[in-house]
Amino acid sequence: MTAKTINVRVPEAVYSQLEDLARATARTKSFLTIEALKGYLDNESWQIRDIQEGIKEADAGNFASTEEVSAVFAKYGA
Repeated sequence: MTAKTINVRVPEAVYSQLEDLARATARTKSFLTIEALKGYLDNESWQIRDIQEGIKEADAGNFASTEEVSAVFAKYGA
């Protein structure tokens, strides 16, 4: 795997937490930072995927029918 370098400024308290965790787990700060960043990106990327899928469906003319919309409103009391 090819690696790229980024520089990030973090608050001193975050850096201290990272150092403490690295020491306690015998991991490097880089390893812990990469794991945290991958977890965040995995957790947040669903929204972009859903938006892109919705745009593709709309571009293809796939919209909810009046009945489907009414059923959702009825289900949630709107």
